[in-house]
Amino acid sequence: MLELSLSGDMLLLLFSVGLVAGLIDAMAGGGGLITLPVLLSLGIGPVEALATNKLQGAFGTFSASLYFVRKKLVQLRSVRWLIACTFVGAAAGTLLVAYVDSSFLTRLIPLLLIVTALYFWLSPRIKEENKKRKISYPLFALVIGFGVGFYDGFFGPGAGSFFAAGFVLLFGFDLIQATAHTKILNFTSNIASLLFFSLGGHVVWSLGLVMAVGQLIGARLGARLVIRRGSRLIRPMIVLVSLAISFKLLLGESSSLFG
Repeated sequence: MLELSLSGDMLLLLFSVGLVAGLIDAMAGGGGLITLPVLLSLGIGPVEALATNKLQGAFGTFSASLYFVRKKLVQLRSVRWLIACTFVGAAAGTLLVAYVDSSFLTRLIPLLLIVTALYFWLSPRIKEENKKRKISYPLFALVIGFGVGFYDGFFGPGAGSFFAAGFVLLFGFDLIQATAHTKILNFTSNIASLLFFSLGGHVVWSLGLVMAVGQLIGARLGARLVIRRGSRLIRPMIVLVSLAISFKLLLGESSSLFG
């Protein structure tokens, strides 16, 4: 099990990254676009970075989920099959990571980050209005629950936005409903992945737990802002940060973003 010694500056950096990512993720999704590249920049392997990202992300999604449930924006009984399909999909994606060569992941992750960032930039803006449901609940659970859950287990960043887009475009939810339900599924996929990554000894607990503290606080603040203001200002930040860090990883200029 890999562990790193952390200086005071590193602790502050990791906490701050978790805080900002939790805030962004609760509002717009895509917090992993910030946390995963930062973890990779610390010199840990790609599987360890993915595993540790799930640890800190689980705290943030739990914080936001609890807030939305308490505000009665989500009825857990009504989405139990969605939760089950998401858990199975995330577990399957996580198990696949364990069998993929780490050098392949090192090359693949920056490319996936760029593709996901371009999705944020080019995809049409989600309108805050209810629409008619386009597919049945079982099909939605299979396509969105299992499908996005699998992606979240295998890679992760941007999964929240894919969940939210599915709820709005296919299930007729408004933006606030979609965001609230997305956090439940995000938490489910994070827990499923964390379970299997932990069994494999891939989680760097010292890094993840520091970031988790920031995630708890940031996600709670972001969940409140969802109801008050929405997520219009977040997308450009995600795009710029993820593209800049992805290109840095591809060029291999340095093992540290802040050194």
